[in-house]
Amino acid sequence: MRHIDEQRLNTDLEYRYDYLSEFMGFSEDDVDCLHELAQYLAPAVPALVDAVYDKLFEYDATKRHFAVAQHGYDGPLPEGVASLSLDDDVISFRKQHLGTYLAALVTRPYDSKMVTYLDNVGRMHTIKGGRASLQVPLVQMNALLGFVSDALIATLFGLDLDIERKQRMVRAVSKLLWLQNDLINRHYAEQEAPVAV
Repeated sequence: MRHIDEQRLNTDLEYRYDYLSEFMGFSEDDVDCLHELAQYLAPAVPALVDAVYDKLFEYDATKRHFAVAQHGYDGPLPEGVASLSLDDDVISFRKQHLGTYLAALVTRPYDSKMVTYLDNVGRMHTIKGGRASLQVPLVQMNALLGFVSDALIATLFGLDLDIERKQRMVRAVSKLLWLQNDLINRHYAEQEAPVAV
């Protein structure tokens, strides 16, 4: 039985990532699958991004977060949620970032810089990072990640590839998104439960 320093899981990002990766079986083979997926996902990214924002605009609870100042965006903002449209500059800015994120998942090496990048995806949606005016509730982050997961898997199943390759890609994407989910959720935990010794 391998010992895991549970306190260190909360203080050492790479240790946490390594533990989760090993536990889930997220391996170099999975990373290779993700990198192979890049050629198939690239043409689908614009449609995926549009689908995400169409979904976000269906609910006031998700749309409202784009009517406030965004991290890295200093352009004009709408007067309120009702006047916010998918053609606004702030939405174009956010769509570009989502496209960059999706591309990063399937092109970048999974090294310490990538782990920090994935962690920052969670952090930037809280008051711990980005702008103090932007605090996306965890339930909305979970809803979004679930939607993105389903959209990616649906895209994979639509590829003209043999079933074994699709299965490997779906499993790699699934493990990656569970890793991402943890690196989002950790920024919302006010206090981890004490570890029994």
